Amino acid sequence: MRSFLFLILLIAGMSTFSACKNSQARTEPAHEVIAVTTQPITSVNYTPRLEYSGMIASDREAKLSFKIGGIIAHTYVKEGDPVHAGQLLAVLDMTEIGAQVLQSVQGTEKASRDLERVQHLFQDTAATLEQLQNANTQYKMASENLQIARFNQQYAQIRALENGTVIKKLMNEGELASPGAPVYVINGSASADWVVRFGVGDREWALLKKGNSADVNIEAYPDRTFQGVITKVADAADGLSGTYEVEVKVLPGSCHFAAGLFATIHPHPFSSQPVRVIPVEALSEADGKTGYVYLLNPDKQTVRKQAVNIAFITDGRVGIAGGLENQSEVITGGLNYLTPDARVHWIRP
Repeated sequence: MRSFLFLILLIAGMSTFSACKNSQARTEPAHEVIAVTTQPITSVNYTPRLEYSGMIASDREAKLSFKIGGIIAHTYVKEGDPVHAGQLLAVLDMTEIGAQVLQSVQGTEKASRDLERVQHLFQDTAATLEQLQNANTQYKMASENLQIARFNQQYAQIRALENGTVIKKLMNEGELASPGAPVYVINGSASADWVVRFGVGDREWALLKKGNSADVNIEAYPDRTFQGVITKVADAADGLSGTYEVEVKVLPGSCHFAAGLFATIHPHPFSSQPVRVIPVEALSEADGKTGYVYLLNPDKQTVRKQAVNIAFITDGRVGIAGGLENQSEVITGGLNYLTPDARVHWIRP
């Protein structure tokens, strides 16, 4: 009897111990509470420092081509060569166009003879008025065809329109040139303005306007800063690059410019953009223009991780272009210990 009672007590004890052990296993440890401090977010109007690069060029740039198609027989200048107004730059093989001119000459002569014969017949009442009119029409058509052939013969060659420099040579001897396809790109230097052209993105396009001033630095004159002004801002994006072309006129002053000089441009927009400013220690991480900060939730006991768009970082401050709308403070103290699911104790400033 005693052994049976002992066995019952032993089983009951083991059950109690197992239940206590399972209860302890199910108990989760409490979250560590992290002390954090915050600093206010301020707003300023910010004018971004823009920088672009490009080549000095003349605003009298011309793309020269043949009016008609044909095989290029000769090219007389190459890239970098100076040219003067009227200088012969390239010619087509004249075999085909010469034959066309000769055919037109002969056709005109025949039409002239036919007209003269019909006129005599008409005077002798051996030809009708309609026959005379038709012969006269044929002569006029032949004369117009001859004029067209001679005009095309004249433009089977390329001549410089003014003094300048060959910037690009796009085709060589022996190549088949299509009508209107550029063969040379010439920068004119007679009474020309010097410009720099470059592409900008959507945000910069919205800031830059015609008439904005710009500082221009040219590698050939490292100790000088030239004044510039934006003269053109494209209204449509380039189909290949997706950027908007901007043209800046550069004032050379007493310096001598040449096409192809490398330039760096710093435009000065009229308008500025509002940004939120936070201390640099509020950034938990950053990658290029994207950063992350921690914000207190309304309960002041939990936090959330917020992505922001960085406009600038300078003098211990970070300008935020987007991501902190309707926010008044950002976490700065205790930041290294935070995770998105952390519980915090907010120490009021």
